[in-house]
Amino acid sequence: MKLFIILGALNAFLSVALGAFGAHGLEKMVEPKYLEIWKTGVQYQMFHATGLLVIGVLLGKMPANALLSWSGWMMLIGIVLFSGSLYALTVTQISILGAITPLGGVSFLAAWVLLIVAAVKYL
Repeated sequence: MKLFIILGALNAFLSVALGAFGAHGLEKMVEPKYLEIWKTGVQYQMFHATGLLVIGVLLGKMPANALLSWSGWMMLIGIVLFSGSLYALTVTQISILGAITPLGGVSFLAAWVLLIVAAVKYL
């Protein structure tokens, strides 16, 4: 599905841009501990941007199925919740924002399980 390829490419682009911003813009503005938190957000965003690209390619090669579509949506939700909360935590240093991060992690896990089930069922 073209949408997941576009979303994957957009998130990969954002991951590179946010990684560069973290390395060159934030390094003098935040403590090293927060810079590491930012880097984790960037890393997971890129991993799951790649996952979105894979899902888009698979949807183009297989009959449309809800398992793959839900996997893609869960990856996108995971990026927003996991990486987004880490970015917000870094720039605001409001620690309660870290409570959102595990919800994103659960979304990532659900996305990968859905992808596994789709592969077993349709490939």
